[in-house]
Amino acid sequence: TSFDDKEARKELERKLVTALKLGGSVVAREFICSKLALIGSEFSVRALAALLNSPEVATAARNALEAIPDRQATKALRDSLSRVESLQKVGVIHSLGARRDADSVRALTALLKNEDARIVGAAAAALGNIANSKAAKALRDFQPKAPEALRQSVADAVLTCAERLLAAGKRSDAQTLYRMLATIPLPNHVQHAAARGLELASEKK
Repeated sequence: TSFDDKEARKELERKLVTALKLGGSVVAREFICSKLALIGSEFSVRALAALLNSPEVATAARNALEAIPDRQATKALRDSLSRVESLQKVGVIHSLGARRDADSVRALTALLKNEDARIVGAAAAALGNIANSKAAKALRDFQPKAPEALRQSVADAVLTCAERLLAAGKRSDAQTLYRMLATIPLPNHVQHAAARGLELASEKK
């Protein structure tokens, strides 16, 4: 099949990108994006990135970029953060978290001060997924001052971050997060998860 043939894939990708640039109906462009999610490469990135601020097809374009295993796709998502708004920004933030883009940590940390609670919640979740030491510090600093309405979702992000750090062998960083969650007023299930995580992080190997 063409999916197995490198040259045929390239040719199909070229045709899809050309069609995408020509416009067409929302359904047609969504369909093209769904195909580029499967076979897209760096060649598709610019055409997809151009759609990230277009409300009708932004989600399809973003999903394609999220799926393309090329650093340029991550960079396009990261670079779009400053120019997309509202739900499109929330979507891009989620994609950067899914790709665990360490280079986005500074921008995501800044978004924790955004006035839109949806953006703040998405930024916290993305930092939890990225889970490097800078992301952990950003969440640790933010948790105590998180707005009441977001305290639970930020705690979930901290838990995710701690779990990923522990899985990566960064036991000390994980312990710090678990300990913080275990000592502040949060729902029982969060405190239980934090206490359990602290046990696991403290176990001698």
